[in-house]
Amino acid sequence: MTVIDLRSDTVTQPTVAMREAMARAPLGDDVYGEDPTVNRLESWLAARLGFCAALFVPSGTMSNLLGLMAHCERGDEYIVGQQAHTYKYEGGGAAVLGSVQPQPLDNQADGSLDLDQVVAAIKADDFHFARTRLLALENTMQGKVLSLEYLAAARKLTAERGLTLHLDGARLYNAAVKLGVDAREITQHFDSVSVCLSKGLGAPIGSVLCGSQALIGKARRLRKMVGGGMRQAGFLAAAGLYALEHHVERLVEDHDNAAFLGKSLSELGYDIEPVQTNMVYVHIGDRAQQLKAFCAARGITLSAASRLRMVTHLDVSRAQLQQVVTAFAEFGRA
Repeated sequence: MTVIDLRSDTVTQPTVAMREAMARAPLGDDVYGEDPTVNRLESWLAARLGFCAALFVPSGTMSNLLGLMAHCERGDEYIVGQQAHTYKYEGGGAAVLGSVQPQPLDNQADGSLDLDQVVAAIKADDFHFARTRLLALENTMQGKVLSLEYLAAARKLTAERGLTLHLDGARLYNAAVKLGVDAREITQHFDSVSVCLSKGLGAPIGSVLCGSQALIGKARRLRKMVGGGMRQAGFLAAAGLYALEHHVERLVEDHDNAAFLGKSLSELGYDIEPVQTNMVYVHIGDRAQQLKAFCAARGITLSAASRLRMVTHLDVSRAQLQQVVTAFAEFGRA
């Protein structure tokens, strides 16, 4: 039985062509700055996104952590969404390892942060308070795309208030494809951006932090400190380069598949949130564990959550999603 795994777009396997690119990659010691494939990935992506420098790291968690710690000193604060990965899903790294205090705000229905609430959360210049230094946004945010108008307003706010602006762009290219723009139209508003290669783009591992020469220089030192320095990392960088060069335009297929899945399940009577990119949220309630087991018996791997997230990706076809719809129909009748 072929497993249909909808838990995340992190579960993708490298394609044959990607594996061939990895096998051909010229290698060196990246800690010494001598891996030509890593250097090519960093310079290529920095230039494409409008930054001076970039740093290849093992994971999105590390990329965000280095970004936060490079922007902020001990005792500083960053403003962030309650549901953001940098606050909720990355082990509290900024607080634990960087002594950087998060100031979480509720995410709005469209994934954004209310900018009036952001302004109200900025601390006065008073030694009683942590020093507000950074606003961190996420795009996409639970599959929702932040508008270019919103990003411009956030940029204006941070410039006026003396803050820096970081983007967790784990699914940056999903956002760009949905908006129909080059990714640089999004990243131009930020001081730093973390780009994940191992989600919708389909690489097996790796993220890239982009920013100024000074910020990336600081992040490189921090990468070594937290154990993220890799040696002949060009194998992995080659997969990322291949993904960026070949897997961006096809993201529209994942979006179309997610829309198909959401529409089909809605027609079956399931409570579906509006679908924008490659995520489908279904409100299952207290039957989540039953649904997970029911689908597992039919070769479909799901998370167990009352607000169930299903993520389409390059290893899931439309025909397989039809099997998922059939399973949900059967479950609804059970």
